Amino acid sequence: MVHGLGMRGACSHQKKPKRCEGGFEHVHVVSPVERVPMRLIIGTKRPLTYDSNHTAQLSSAFINVPMSPPFQLPDTLRKLLPASLTALASGVELRKGERLFLQRQRPRRMVFVVCGEIALERLGEQGNTVVLQRVREGFVAEASLQSGSYHCDAVVIAAGQAVSLPIEPLRAALASDPAFALRWIAMLNAEVRRLRAQCERMSLKGVDQRLLHMIETEGVDGRLRIGTGLKSLATELAVTHEALYRTLAALEKGGVVFRETGYITLACAEPDPARA
Repeated sequence: MVHGLGMRGACSHQKKPKRCEGGFEHVHVVSPVERVPMRLIIGTKRPLTYDSNHTAQLSSAFINVPMSPPFQLPDTLRKLLPASLTALASGVELRKGERLFLQRQRPRRMVFVVCGEIALERLGEQGNTVVLQRVREGFVAEASLQSGSYHCDAVVIAAGQAVSLPIEPLRAALASDPAFALRWIAMLNAEVRRLRAQCERMSLKGVDQRLLHMIETEGVDGRLRIGTGLKSLATELAVTHEALYRTLAALEKGGVVFRETGYITLACAEPDPARA
């Protein structure tokens, strides 16, 4: 069992905890007897110890503890990954403010965001925070597959869930499984198309033009999911949240869009029976 997380160990004999890069404790604890669904708690700075009767291995950014309810792999990953990798997938609870990994750490796991939000950021030359990527659904830092270390920090902006995959088996599967490699390339192509649309959106001057463009390009059937809130959306549109609030109110008043719980919807969109 892991101590320091509100859990009591099964053995009083403990080893001295080891400290990893950046002052984080990263311990992967595997019970040789009990097989239970696992959760990953990320980036904790609390002191940790572990049972000497268990096998302990250092991990780059994750600590395994029992999770309830049982982990369910999203359909997106079930269709993408070969069986050899789905068997290695672990559920991750994302907690706001925690860091998934740190700059200069060695990549050991690939993370897929199911819901919530993660931002890749690092300090600029003048000490300000520079955001390199925001992920609400999909893989985080795909380039780490070909890198010896991370070039930024990954910060949880909105709580949610994710899936973690060990990076070495992932690399091996891409090298040995042509069908999987083609599916992976198709996924990256879709991301490239999304980023091209984002670049075009940034060239638009009006807040209303950017918002409507985003609904058209990243929404589904005229509905844009905004589960992480309007402030996060304003940041992605590169506008102030006050400007977005004013624009959204004007578009609603003009009958161009309307708001549903967690969505901004074009008024011309077909009704959704699931939310009717």
